[in-house]
Amino acid sequence: MSTTRQNKISRLVQKELSDIFQKNASSLFLGKMVTVTSVRVSPDLSVARVYLSVFPVKDKQEFITHVTSVESQIRYELGKRVRHQLRIIPELAFFIDDSLDYIENIDSLLK
Repeated sequence: MSTTRQNKISRLVQKELSDIFQKNASSLFLGKMVTVTSVRVSPDLSVARVYLSVFPVKDKQEFITHVTSVESQIRYELGKRVRHQLRIIPELAFFIDDSLDYIENIDSLLK
């Protein structure tokens, strides 16, 4: 159960990360299209779980490893953008959002 404050911070982080990923896709992510599908913030507001949808990627685990390696740059950019709204910039934990794969699997099973 999330509080109103958690929801506001989640939306803010999702919006800013989406913008960062859009503007820096060629340098940070080797031209891959990255979409931030959702962000969940912990109750103490110190950790943000970021769920990403990536296209085109064959090995998703390798991509998450790459994103985790540049996490400090992403967090720095996020900090510059939200420094007036947040006192503490949350740690970022990246995960692959596999809901589209799940939907495709269900769709193929139903046919």
